[in-house]
Amino acid sequence: MFPIRSAIHVLRRSFHRLPSSQQFVITPEVQKAIEQKGPVVALESTIISHGMPYPQNVETAKAVESIIREQGAIPATIAVLDGKVHIGLDDDSLDYLGKYGAKAHKTSRRDLPVVLAQNKVGATTVAGTMVLARAAGIPVFVTGGIGGVHRGAESSFDISADLTELGRTPIAVVCAGVKSILDIPKTLEVLETQGVTVTTIGKDNKFPAFYTPESGYCSPSFVEKPSEASKIIFANHQLNMESGMVFAVPIPSSEAADAKAIQQAIDTAISEARQNNILGKEETPFLLKRIAEITQGESLTANIALVKNNARVGGQIAAHLSKLKQ
Repeated sequence: MFPIRSAIHVLRRSFHRLPSSQQFVITPEVQKAIEQKGPVVALESTIISHGMPYPQNVETAKAVESIIREQGAIPATIAVLDGKVHIGLDDDSLDYLGKYGAKAHKTSRRDLPVVLAQNKVGATTVAGTMVLARAAGIPVFVTGGIGGVHRGAESSFDISADLTELGRTPIAVVCAGVKSILDIPKTLEVLETQGVTVTTIGKDNKFPAFYTPESGYCSPSFVEKPSEASKIIFANHQLNMESGMVFAVPIPSSEAADAKAIQQAIDTAISEARQNNILGKEETPFLLKRIAEITQGESLTANIALVKNNARVGGQIAAHLSKLKQ
């Protein structure tokens, strides 16, 4: 028989901080929370550098951190500064990154060694943040929306590294679904292939479309409460699955953008991107900026609202998960 003591040891080690994180610069409050298995929420930094203009980016980042604290959790914005991985940023660092803007290197898994070795400023993508949050021992990550399969991927093969990362890194990503500039049904198919648990948090299993609460597609499952989501994460860790989870949180209808106007803006922006041969990692920032311009700021307002809503839900999930792990 498998000894009980060994079974308990395996459970406790199912999700833990990795040795590679010893070289990270971690703020004292985040460090303390990790050591005490307290609730911590990872946050990406590309949304600051590339997702919004200054000063809205810094204002939103600070507001998101404040909302997470209100739920009883500790925020940990992740970035690469001065050749070091930073887990948790102070106000000066947030402001510096916000002003540095798109000059920061979008840092996914593949980019981390280069950005660190060359002392570049690195703003972490969803995939990059997952890698570093996993190493630091932070299981919950809040973002706006994940990357996915780009429209026309059948010829371009442009598929976000976020999807591969979700298939091999056991982080729970709380988001408003897939960015609606992408091919949502194909993205859901790839997530299924990667073995990623996809769950809507709401009254039904409707999968959101970032700026709007419905995409016309469904998640395989849904839960109504953040506490139920935390149990799914805990079960994932118990099984040592080493795969991620997507918790899709629909933007509240009162704060959603007009679906028809957004779709028209997306179509126009994508057409312009194709005409100007804007591809790869440059495409998403271009599209988000153009959609904001075309909608006269309506999409940016919705973007800020959905990130704040995700922070509220993600903070609650982290708080409940921490109690399960004590």
